[in-house]
Amino acid sequence: MKRLFVIAAALLTSISLMAETRTWPSSNGRLALTVSDDGGIATYSVEYDGVQVMAPSRLGFEADFGDFTKDLKMGDSKVEFRDVTFYAVPPYLKKSEVKKNAERFTVTFTNARKQLMKVVFQITNNSVAYCYEIPRPGENPKCAVIRREVSSFNFPEGTSTFLCPQIGPMTGWERTKPSYEEDYKADAPMTDRSRFGQGYTFPCLFRVPVTFDSKGGKKGKSADTFNAWVLVSEVGVDGSYVGSHLSDYQPETGYTIAFPQAGENNGNGTPFAGIPLPYTTPWRTIVIGASLKPIVEDMTGIGLVSPKYKPSQEYKPGRYTWSWLVWQDESINYDDQVQFIDLAAAMNFEYCLVDNWWDQRIGRDRIEELSKYAQSKGVSLMLWYNSNGYENDAPQTPRDCLSTAIARDKEMAWLQKIGVKGIKVDFFGGDKQPTMQLYENILYDANRYGLQVIFHGCTMPRGWELMYPNYVASEAVLASENVFFSEGHAKGEAFELCLHPFIRNAAGPMDWGGTIMNKYLSRDNKSRHRRYTTDIFEMAVAIVTQTPVQCIAIQPNNLKELPQFELDFLKKVPTTWDNTRFLDGYPGKYVVLARRHGDNWYVAGLNAESEAKTLTIEMPEWKGQTIDYYVDDAKKESQLRQLKVDKKGKATITMQPNGGVILTKTAPEISERATLVTPNMKLKTR
Repeated sequence: MKRLFVIAAALLTSISLMAETRTWPSSNGRLALTVSDDGGIATYSVEYDGVQVMAPSRLGFEADFGDFTKDLKMGDSKVEFRDVTFYAVPPYLKKSEVKKNAERFTVTFTNARKQLMKVVFQITNNSVAYCYEIPRPGENPKCAVIRREVSSFNFPEGTSTFLCPQIGPMTGWERTKPSYEEDYKADAPMTDRSRFGQGYTFPCLFRVPVTFDSKGGKKGKSADTFNAWVLVSEVGVDGSYVGSHLSDYQPETGYTIAFPQAGENNGNGTPFAGIPLPYTTPWRTIVIGASLKPIVEDMTGIGLVSPKYKPSQEYKPGRYTWSWLVWQDESINYDDQVQFIDLAAAMNFEYCLVDNWWDQRIGRDRIEELSKYAQSKGVSLMLWYNSNGYENDAPQTPRDCLSTAIARDKEMAWLQKIGVKGIKVDFFGGDKQPTMQLYENILYDANRYGLQVIFHGCTMPRGWELMYPNYVASEAVLASENVFFSEGHAKGEAFELCLHPFIRNAAGPMDWGGTIMNKYLSRDNKSRHRRYTTDIFEMAVAIVTQTPVQCIAIQPNNLKELPQFELDFLKKVPTTWDNTRFLDGYPGKYVVLARRHGDNWYVAGLNAESEAKTLTIEMPEWKGQTIDYYVDDAKKESQLRQLKVDKKGKATITMQPNGGVILTKTAPEISERATLVTPNMKLKTR
């Protein structure tokens, strides 16, 4: 018996010695990716500044034609490119151009049946992304089903999390969930089970404690601790795959890619991905930094995905008024919508959104009249639609207008005819492949008729701002309507909006749904619960929240109630940015961002903490200049002051609790430069 144990141990040692392990550093040497096949399991791990921030995490998948989760052997690796890569991107994003030192390479693995799996990695100085290239194993099969992935993200012990739980299918109001609208939990231990036992929705933020000694090495006598921040998500998901999320944490493997739940879409469709062969899967993305700067600024999807079709016309960003947020369903009538069109015209806004029930409460003939009236005022309408279909029980109309190609063609031709410029489509059924196909089909057909698209009650965007030129934004967050519905959410608004720049909005455009300027959440601005944030906070939200068609949820009464300097600012605030810079912040506590539109920089800050926060920020572009300073005083009354920036470009700012700040040079009127996408636009990629 003892002899058998020795032989078995020797065999295990021999197998371990045969394991293949290779490491690739980033161009600056701070990040290193290691890939291994130890024990027949394909894994990757990531070090940053010499410290492991991602422990060995699994690679592989199980398909109907082969198992690529075990008995794997690493083969050849091939570098595809290694250089400084420049990307010119459309101005719908948080930067108008991106430069990265990117390296892409492919590592091959074979399973026990000698079938081939290729893992394509792309690394930069602050990110790792990977996908699977699945070749056809022979003459057949020419198609396959991916039943699961074992792709995982295994963090070191002591990591804390900032996550949104996935909820069960066909739950919530009118069985409309999951819709990526659950409460985030900040600074939670990894070992906490998700609220509903279904894991977590992308994107997912992690804080990894890292300890160095005084000389910069690992733990020593003079230890110093900082946080490595990691944002995990996916890009490149289209109608050929499923949308994924993360499982609950498991001590051995960490978090694993989880496919949709069987009950989504009212049980219609499988939770698996049906693919042609050969096929390349969506990218799993990991952004890493010693601070939150790369988390906020990085655009991981750049260079990983490309436009899937050309824009049919110029699409313009802008701002819109929206009656429904405060006036609700009762406002969906002709006369009230005229008030909000007039409001948009008075504020120099480009759009007015008419929400649910318009087909019944206004009627199609009068909507045509309303669109003509809006155009006479220099305003374009956007109209709300229910995506159903068969996905859930949401009753709002118009329904069944976008769920099939025949219905979409008829409806969108009519929208184009009457001059409507965009649609907001609500109440989707989950992340199964048929729903991903519905998103893509709506976008493609809308482009044929010159319509921009906003999604609500929906999944998160996955590189869609680059893939679909008429895509605007997705909600995929517990948004502003909840500030109206619940005083609890009104009290938590600052916390939530100080989370999203680091998580949800870091991964793609977010339609939060409104800079709210009413003091009370009611039409008379006197009843129901009050808004707990300051005016300056709300104005700063228009800059901090990145979406190219931005809701400024101003009400007609605000024209007489707000100080003129607040109105003047909202008339000019841009919605597209040429650059974004993280200045300071902590998820759920406070955030200060700088964004540039043309030649003009804007600094905006939000404070969710219970005490005033004084910070020194640095803006080299403003050295020695005097700039506009929108700020709350100690009584939380808004003021417009002048602030002198010192010769080093430093300035001291103070944000009140639930308050904010905005700094900018006197802003010019929004220019014609704010064109989103043109038919001749080209995106430079590898």
